[in-house]
Amino acid sequence: MSDSGLEAERDAIVAALKPVARGIAATFGPVCEVVLHDYRRPEESVVEVAGSVTGREVGGAMSEIGLRVLARGDDACDDLNYVTRTRSGALVKSSTVVLRDSSGGVFGALCVNVDVTAVGEAHALLGALAGVGAAPAEAPVTTFGNDINAVVDAVLETHPLGTHRNWAGLDRAGRVDLFRSLDAQGVFAVRRAAEQVGARLGISRASAYSYLAQARTPAGPASDGAPA
Repeated sequence: MSDSGLEAERDAIVAALKPVARGIAATFGPVCEVVLHDYRRPEESVVEVAGSVTGREVGGAMSEIGLRVLARGDDACDDLNYVTRTRSGALVKSSTVVLRDSSGGVFGALCVNVDVTAVGEAHALLGALAGVGAAPAEAPVTTFGNDINAVVDAVLETHPLGTHRNWAGLDRAGRVDLFRSLDAQGVFAVRRAAEQVGARLGISRASAYSYLAQARTPAGPASDGAPA
C-alpha cells in the first residue's frame, strides 16, 4: 500500500476508535478513563479522552509509557494490566494496546486507566486488620499531563545521573551512555528534546546533538574532538 493509502488507513482506525473509547469509559463509570493516542504527532498525541483519571485533554502529551512505545517502534507490544501511580498519588491500573496499520507499523495506542486507589486502600486495611501479608510493592510514578516537556523532565529526574552523579563528573563514555539511555527511553522522539536535555545538563545545543549522534553510532563514542 502507498504511503498515502497507509495514512488514510491510520486516520480511519483512529476515527473508528473514538466512539469505542467513549463506550468503554461509559461502561466502567467515573473510575475509568480511556485515552486514544496518535503517535504521528508525539508532542500532542492525545486525540480522544473519555473519562477523567489522569487529567489529560485532547492535544495533550503522552507519558513515559508512550515514550517507551515510540522507542521500540514497530517492535512495541501491548502492555496489559500494569499498576502505576500518578504524581498526585492516585493508584491506577492500566493497559496500553498499540495500534498497527496493515503493514504492521505502530502508529498509536489505546490506553485504559482505572483508578483503583480506593481498592488499594481497602486491601491494605483488610490486610492490617487480618494481620496477614506484607505491604504491596510501591507502584512506580508516571507523569500524566498535557505538556510533553514535563514528561521529558520527569525521565531526566529519574535517571541515575540525577541522583548519583553530575554531568561534569562523567567521562566522555559516560556522557554518551547517558544520551544512549535517554534515546532508548524514547526521549528524543519528541521534537526539540535534545535542546531541552542540553539545557537541563548545562551544555550547548550543538553539544547535545553531537552526543546524541555518538550515542546512535554503533562504534560508540567519537574521538576526543567531540564537544564537552
